[in-house]
Amino acid sequence: MNDFIKINPHDDVMVVLKDFHKGDVVNGITLLDDVKMGHKIALHDMEKGHHLIKYGNVIGVLSVDVKKGNWIHSHNLHTSLEEGEPTYHYNKNVREETPASTKTWMGFLRSDGEAGTRNDFYIIPTVGCINNVLEEVKEQFLAKHPEMKGRVKILAHPYGCSQLGDDLQNTARLLAALAHNPNAGGVLIVGLGCENNRMPDFLKELGDVDESRVKYMLCQDYEDEISEALSLAEEIYNVMKDDQRVELPLSKLRLGLKCGGSDGFSGLTANPLVGLVSDVIGASGGKVALTEVPEMFGAEQMLMNRAKDEETFRKVVDLINNFKAYYARNNQPCYENPSPGNKDGGITTLEEKSNGCVLKGGALEINDVLDVGEKLKNNKLTLVNGPGNDLVASTNLAAAGCTIMFFTTGRGTPFGSVIPTIKVGTQHKVSSFKSDWIDFDGGKMLDEDIYAVRDQLLDLLIDVASGRTSARAERSDRGLIALFKTGVTL
Repeated sequence: MNDFIKINPHDDVMVVLKDFHKGDVVNGITLLDDVKMGHKIALHDMEKGHHLIKYGNVIGVLSVDVKKGNWIHSHNLHTSLEEGEPTYHYNKNVREETPASTKTWMGFLRSDGEAGTRNDFYIIPTVGCINNVLEEVKEQFLAKHPEMKGRVKILAHPYGCSQLGDDLQNTARLLAALAHNPNAGGVLIVGLGCENNRMPDFLKELGDVDESRVKYMLCQDYEDEISEALSLAEEIYNVMKDDQRVELPLSKLRLGLKCGGSDGFSGLTANPLVGLVSDVIGASGGKVALTEVPEMFGAEQMLMNRAKDEETFRKVVDLINNFKAYYARNNQPCYENPSPGNKDGGITTLEEKSNGCVLKGGALEINDVLDVGEKLKNNKLTLVNGPGNDLVASTNLAAAGCTIMFFTTGRGTPFGSVIPTIKVGTQHKVSSFKSDWIDFDGGKMLDEDIYAVRDQLLDLLIDVASGRTSARAERSDRGLIALFKTGVTL
């Protein structure tokens, strides 16, 4: 493995792959500063105001003159997103070269033609004040059916009351969409009875369901609400318990893409690796979903050029501009995204983070753009509205119908979504140090054949989807959701 990497021939910087000290020579360049692995070194002299290139794109503006061999980070580079609203144009540029795969997986085929990677039992509160009641229901249900351990998911949240308008509608829309996720073999919907998220209105949002698998109740209607919930749970269980996996093509997979705790290696290893697997799924007719809209800022034109047509291009433009307007309504700058951990790991600006983030989508054509709670319709790549927050973005992916997810990380996280969450580390150190959190070492991209590594990750994806193995986060029996909230609390 080399000690550095230059990602694109046009880049102004190289990324070092281990720690170096001032005076060390790397790629024939004498370093003028100490520099940690994952950080950037100037390849030539540059003046203040220069628009710095990495990934072949602008990632920021130099705030001072920089010499060849200088470390480039927050002390001498700032965002270019302060320079005003960009003008977008459509210049279609899609280069899909990955062939379809004939590999198959074992999943639960549903009556609507969708397929689940799991046959879970979802318990969904319409309002957060009954979360503790549902925990008791789960505990008693599992005492009778221990074989369901790890398969009973309470979609706990704090909302459903003291909300109005679009904010309340978002809560209902997301919960209803989650109830339709193919991983749910059965669903029990429980309300209190006096909340804003009224059961009759929620059922309208829910739409048509299989009434043998989806049941509902209000706690205030029963003297013993736990006994009633257990009775309904038993009815649902008796229907879903006989569901069997069947062999399915990759076209039946619904793959979500997410990153969290990114570092300077994210755009070098884990994200492009996931992109290679995404290309296989998309080429095979599967549906792939990418969210985290703020982490498209600075890389959005590249995405726009992958839109299948002018209409889709306009949808991507609206997605980006509407999220920027959301920041503006709250008097917040749109470029304050990289976290302290991101910066420690080598990421300086939002543009740099974004150019690495979008690589998870591979080279797939963008066939659709969805708002919160809308369902995946088209194959290849779909952009889903949502923030960068791990829990919220992952919930939006599950609500869109994703049944499994890749989650890349450079810093490590124990997070697990309500759908199986395969975590891909960006480098050897974090993947081995936090092996109880991370499922796959994306650092292999730097010292093994990249297509061999892609096939290893694809095989892991198939094994987890088929239930032959579990993602690390599943083993802790956690499945977290967080609903995207934009309004006031009464």
